[in-house]
Amino acid sequence: MQNPSLSIGEQIQARCTKCRKNLEHILVSLAEGEPDQVQCTVCSRQHSFRPPTKPKKAGAKRALSIREVERQEWQALRPGMDNAKANEYSMTGIYKEKSLIEHPVFGLGLVQRVVGTQKIEVLFEEGRKTLRCR
Repeated sequence: MQNPSLSIGEQIQARCTKCRKNLEHILVSLAEGEPDQVQCTVCSRQHSFRPPTKPKKAGAKRALSIREVERQEWQALRPGMDNAKANEYSMTGIYKEKSLIEHPVFGLGLVQRVVGTQKIEVLFEEGRKTLRCR
């Protein structure tokens, strides 16, 4: 089917195979009235015509980020935490899983796991942190 409005040298929208984006292209050749070869105005690459792709629908559900998951976990555990039972954090302290600590910068935290011999992983309101210990 011939498209009388197209002519060689005209700018058209096409999907660039190098840039991987919908960009302006210069029409280089026609085949039976349809675009055949185009040249990208950004990278200057000449390639076969690819029609522009349709934009993805907005509002699709997105996966929760790690921070959001950690924050939700904190919110669920917070009611069961008693500030009075929290120990002051010290790099020379010894900690067990599920013990509460009070950190001078991050605040109240729950020890999630002991990592090796000198590290603990603690869940704070801001997220998970790895801290030194003895």
